[in-house]
Amino acid sequence: MTAINSASLFTVIGGSGFVGRHIVRALARRGYRIRVAVRRPDLAGHLQPLGGVGQIHAVQTNLRNPASVARAVQGATAVINLVGILYGSGKQTFDAVHVEGARNVAEAAKETGAEMLLHLSAIGADRASSSNYARSKAIGEEQVLAAFPEAVILRPSVIFGPGDDLFNRFAGLARIAPVLPLIGGGRTRMQPVYVGDVADAAVAAIEGHAKPGAIYELGGPQIWSLKDIMKGAVQYSGRERLFVSVPFWFAKMKAFFLQLLPHPILTVDQVRLLQSDNVVSQKAIAEGRTLSGLGMPAAHAIESIVPAYLERFRPHGQFSVRRI
Repeated sequence: MTAINSASLFTVIGGSGFVGRHIVRALARRGYRIRVAVRRPDLAGHLQPLGGVGQIHAVQTNLRNPASVARAVQGATAVINLVGILYGSGKQTFDAVHVEGARNVAEAAKETGAEMLLHLSAIGADRASSSNYARSKAIGEEQVLAAFPEAVILRPSVIFGPGDDLFNRFAGLARIAPVLPLIGGGRTRMQPVYVGDVADAAVAAIEGHAKPGAIYELGGPQIWSLKDIMKGAVQYSGRERLFVSVPFWFAKMKAFFLQLLPHPILTVDQVRLLQSDNVVSQKAIAEGRTLSGLGMPAAHAIESIVPAYLERFRPHGQFSVRRI
């Protein structure tokens, strides 16, 4: 593999999103040149302050268009694919993004001579899953490794951090709803991982600290149930709310109608995902395919990060907390 240095060019596909901007920041701090490939470059201006003048450049790319993907990865030392969706809309289906799109990136990276490919998947990826999201993620991984056998795949659990769709979502619901539903009784176990740790893991993998062709599972230091996460969001936002257990069958029935909204807050497929735990497997731990295996033994705890960015949900915002 060609030595990575400050002159190296990295293409980050989907780099303007929640995880993407943290990875772009981490790469920029190390002095790398970064090409951010997104569908709307005009909406990626918020990335420019993360690096020096000319260090970060956005280009237009559509994963369903192999030619545009090939242009985006041309000349790149490493390619990072972060694109994923939580629900389908129009042509942006799970198979189109997670399978076809992942394959297009892997094939283009190999054909254009990239030395490294990093692919972001998710814990729970399983070809046999009843969830289309989890099934498509697993098939996408297979397509990536078939086209680029040396690729490294990262499977994070649910990700938290400023701007997340986890604690922010539940805190937002708590602001307007007096009662919050616990789907499946809120018993689903998760291992929330800080977005900054995911970004550092991605850089560590790119810089050669990962085994080629390996799948790493990323989880934080704590395993929380869905109920724990929702209660934490309510507590950190300075509110008190009632929780009501909702069986999976009823949640699916409600989600069937909610998923018809332009931006659904819940889909049937997401309810299916909640029927399985989302934690790092014992096999991954035993084989060293975790954060610690990437040289990161100390992941950030939820309590050290989340309260600060949920202050805005308090009844009086940040002024609800007295600082000395």
